[in-house]
Amino acid sequence: MAKTKTTYFCQNCGYESAKWLGKCPSCNEWNTFVEELVEPAKARVPDWRTASGPAAKRTNKASRIQEIAHREETRYVTPDDELNRVLGGGIVPGSLVLIGGEPGIGKSTLMLQLALSMPGAKVLYISGEESEQQLKMRAERLMQSPKAECFILTETSTQNIFKQMDAIAPQLVIIDSIQTLHSAQIDSAPGSVSQVRECTAELLRFAKETAIPVFIVGHITKDGAIAGPKVLEHMVDTVLQFEGDRHHVYRILRAIKNRFGSAAELGIYEMQGSGLREVSNPSEILLSQREDNMSGIAIAVLLEGVRPMLIEVQALVGTSAYGTPQRSSTGFDTRRMNMLLAVLEKRFGFRLSAQDVFLNMAGGLRVEDPAIDLAVITAIISSQQDIPVPATTAFAGEVGLSGEIRAVNRIEQRIAEAEKLGFETIYISKYNVKGLSTAKYQIAIKPVSRVEEVFQAVFG
Repeated sequence: MAKTKTTYFCQNCGYESAKWLGKCPSCNEWNTFVEELVEPAKARVPDWRTASGPAAKRTNKASRIQEIAHREETRYVTPDDELNRVLGGGIVPGSLVLIGGEPGIGKSTLMLQLALSMPGAKVLYISGEESEQQLKMRAERLMQSPKAECFILTETSTQNIFKQMDAIAPQLVIIDSIQTLHSAQIDSAPGSVSQVRECTAELLRFAKETAIPVFIVGHITKDGAIAGPKVLEHMVDTVLQFEGDRHHVYRILRAIKNRFGSAAELGIYEMQGSGLREVSNPSEILLSQREDNMSGIAIAVLLEGVRPMLIEVQALVGTSAYGTPQRSSTGFDTRRMNMLLAVLEKRFGFRLSAQDVFLNMAGGLRVEDPAIDLAVITAIISSQQDIPVPATTAFAGEVGLSGEIRAVNRIEQRIAEAEKLGFETIYISKYNVKGLSTAKYQIAIKPVSRVEEVFQAVFG
């Protein structure tokens, strides 16, 4: 009889140890180790069905790379254009997609909408958290006639789930959520590191051998990372993050990892009583409708993947009431904001070291495009000098440490987006003008090379 192996796992990062440790050497968290029983390797079933299944009969042989035939990936195009964009053009057969997000953000709603809207497809929605009646009520609240043949299964055992998959033969499988599943191969509680890893491995084998795409919903920790071992994100093909504030109506679907497309794409939804609505023009929600010109506001033109959009940058500069000034930013890297403040003080003489600076990206968007630098420093100086920036002026440029304005990529798309939304002037780097045909644009293009040129033109 094989001896049962006992192992300690960190419930935060999945680090494995032969003995209990107070502090995890991997993630430095305290009191996260839990003892788990691990089944001996020879007692485990190698295939997701049986030991005599298709995996036991198949043998792979090495092939020269020149002999491998190239095939275009066929994708299932969903009615959700935002999801198609984030996935890289649609769902790839046999792919394993992990979607994470905070509780109540709308992950289950998004997945149920997908299950109900796939035209002519057979979809199996597996829920370990809600009953059939709860899912039926949610589907009725979405108020859309099912275009797919949607089956609901409330089960947590992977063995029973695979039996139902064999009986139904679905074209798409949705698991909600991976932390509720448990496999008989592992003698641990559902949600533990061993169970999450084993259940994901079984689903991965199922997806690759049957070419059926599988969506997995995952919980996140208090730090915002997907709960479970870090290897979970390495095993899947695509990792999506569903973000947003539960007190606001807009949700952002962001690709963190994508083996079949770009990992820089973004999808925006609006949460309504009848479900999630796609936002095809995000610039409209990221620009506030204000009647009077207010100081501390500048419009930046940024790119998320291949999608150009305009966002309102809001800054507030005031005298510090304490010895140490406050530096706070929402949706923008605080360290980069401190770098831009240092540039303004060192190169241009603005005394900001004794003033509080607050920065906010409107709409709850988190921005990483360096082209927003020029709008950030313009909004900061506008607030400090209490001089409003013209509402029809946009900015697209990266600011260097010496105060120069560096070129940004895809400037034609940025200019066209600003012109489409009715802006009259856009400031760009003069190094972007080379090869740019300015005659085809109605918007006034202002090429600049230094920050002081922008300040003189905007503030006088």
